[in-house]
Amino acid sequence: MKQLSLSALLPPLLLALALSACQREAAGPNDTATAQTPPANDQPAEDVPPATAPVVTPPASDTLARFDGYGDLRFGMSADEAKKAWGGELRGEAAADGGCYYLRPIWAQNAAEFGFMIENGKFARVDVGNDKETAPGGGKRGMSADEIRKLYAGRVEEQPHKYVDGGKNLRISDAGGAAGALVFETDAAGKVTAWRIGVPPQVDYVEGCS
Repeated sequence: MKQLSLSALLPPLLLALALSACQREAAGPNDTATAQTPPANDQPAEDVPPATAPVVTPPASDTLARFDGYGDLRFGMSADEAKKAWGGELRGEAAADGGCYYLRPIWAQNAAEFGFMIENGKFARVDVGNDKETAPGGGKRGMSADEIRKLYAGRVEEQPHKYVDGGKNLRISDAGGAAGALVFETDAAGKVTAWRIGVPPQVDYVEGCS
């Protein structure tokens, strides 16, 4: 029997070593990937509070009153246009001479509680004597004169009330420079008893339509 020389055995031996090395390299990445694969349950052991969205506090109330009107009503509209814009029933009869009168929604007891002033056939002013409505800028019935001064700082023109001893009229012009104005009436203790918003000269009528 012939004996194989070392030189004859060397090439097959090197080939076997090379194949073994390739197999280990091929298996390496898979082994690493398997080791790095996270377990199915990867939740932390401790309790984690759920994510919460920031809480946004809505304003206490919205206002429909503006320096150019109320809701869909605009100062300068005809009475018929104002009624159509309101969309519901409005009580009140036009003055026989075409002068000043009020339209009011069915829930208002009278125009002093809430009313739309019409003069010369045009919508000119809103009168508010209830606690529900908010004036543009945040003023309301029941506030103090000091609160009104702070809300409308630098814009308040004060006049003595014509019929209430110690009372005042606090007049605020439109910050945008338009013709509209807002007037708060206070009693002797400095509390707002009513307010109105509209265009001159009607907004400055102390007696309303009287």
